[in-house]
Amino acid sequence: MSDNHTTHDAEHDPRNEDLLIWVNGELARKDEARVSVYDSGFMLGDGMWEGLRLYDGVWAFFDEHMDRLFNSLKTVSLDSGLTPRGVRDILDQTAAANNITTNAHCRLMITRGRKAKPFQHPGLSRFGPTVVAIIEHSRPAASVQGKGVRLATVPQIRGMPTSQDPKLNSHSKLNCVIACLQAQQAGADEALMLDPHGFVNTTNACNFFIIRRGEVWTSTGDYCMNGVTRRKVIELCEDNDIPVSEKNFSLYEAYGADEAFLTGTFGAQTPVAQIDGKKIGSQEGAGPITLQIRALYRDLVAQYVAEYKAASG
Repeated sequence: MSDNHTTHDAEHDPRNEDLLIWVNGELARKDEARVSVYDSGFMLGDGMWEGLRLYDGVWAFFDEHMDRLFNSLKTVSLDSGLTPRGVRDILDQTAAANNITTNAHCRLMITRGRKAKPFQHPGLSRFGPTVVAIIEHSRPAASVQGKGVRLATVPQIRGMPTSQDPKLNSHSKLNCVIACLQAQQAGADEALMLDPHGFVNTTNACNFFIIRRGEVWTSTGDYCMNGVTRRKVIELCEDNDIPVSEKNFSLYEAYGADEAFLTGTFGAQTPVAQIDGKKIGSQEGAGPITLQIRALYRDLVAQYVAEYKAASG
């Protein structure tokens, strides 16, 4: 594995060099897309973002993503001036302008907007929100999906909701960036982060699952991003007689897992090869239950796309 191996590695696609990007109601060429240096997102990380995936012209699990986005915006009193329908229009227009119909990933970003002065107070953001949508042709790298990623546990934790609630998909990602740096400096690809009580929680970028003796475990969810893919995997297990639990568990139990994988909108289910240099399971790459869940998830996405198209006429 290369030193730059990550869960978000994608196959190279030259079409991404000439994209059109939505910036505040206009489509700008990738090399010309700009926001102000006074923007609250740039200055302070004051904003929310959402990652969505396009399959055959349909934004998968759109309503769940919008529930999370608008709940986050409400939590920080950020009025985007948008509705979920308005967001869908932005995404559809941007995808159409780039002739993108499938195997694409969108990063939608909404900040409190340009500030009158370069200081912290949110009242200085007086010019309305900044809205940006980047949609790229994007397939997860086969090498990552095949071999898996190496994780290292790190000192940086996911903290209490009273500090910065980990459920907020905010532009303020320094906590996770520090964790990732710590993992790379330990010779791993990404970080496995613990919760404030020392239990296994999540990675710096994705939700984390282990499989022990046929049972699927993930954290309680109290200190991690409420991932849409995470929730879908839990529901798929429940619907297909795969024992699944949201619970506290320790590194001892993670090290002894038969399989481990990460979930996220981009990579869906990415196998974990090692934790702290310890090989997970006896197989190379994804294990049998991970592969079963991956297949069930693909079927779920296909079903969602078909039902959306049927309902849309």
